[in-house]
Amino acid sequence: MIEESSHNLRRPCNDGEWRAYHAIRREVLFENRGCVDIYNENHPDELENGNHPLILVDGGVPIGVIRVDVRDQVAWFRRVAVRQDLQRAGHGKRLLDLAETFARKNNCSEARSNVAAGAVGFYQRCGYSTDLSTAADAQSILMFKRLV
Repeated sequence: MIEESSHNLRRPCNDGEWRAYHAIRREVLFENRGCVDIYNENHPDELENGNHPLILVDGGVPIGVIRVDVRDQVAWFRRVAVRQDLQRAGHGKRLLDLAETFARKNNCSEARSNVAAGAVGFYQRCGYSTDLSTAADAQSILMFKRLV
């Protein structure tokens, strides 16, 4: 468990937290983007070796999610989301900070994420850079940050 302030980032530890984990992902990353009825709670990537589904809890309440996939000292941040009603209040920054701490504790020297175009500015403010070595697509832009 990683803690900072009243926030902590950890694996969901009961059925209610798993439901909240999936509900946040489904709503923010799928339904709010017009992708209804395609979210798969049982996707095989979710529990693949080296993949870490994590929930951000503030004051005992699940407020955000991320999956950190650790591969060859690179932490891939997947499906990053904060509850819709709590966005723009600093929770996303806290989520990334804690995920970076988790990555460092797992011997990662870099964090990478395929970022939705509308979130690029947020990631830049958090110290991420665009990876210009790969072509961006219409859906996402590859961004990275060195973890020193």
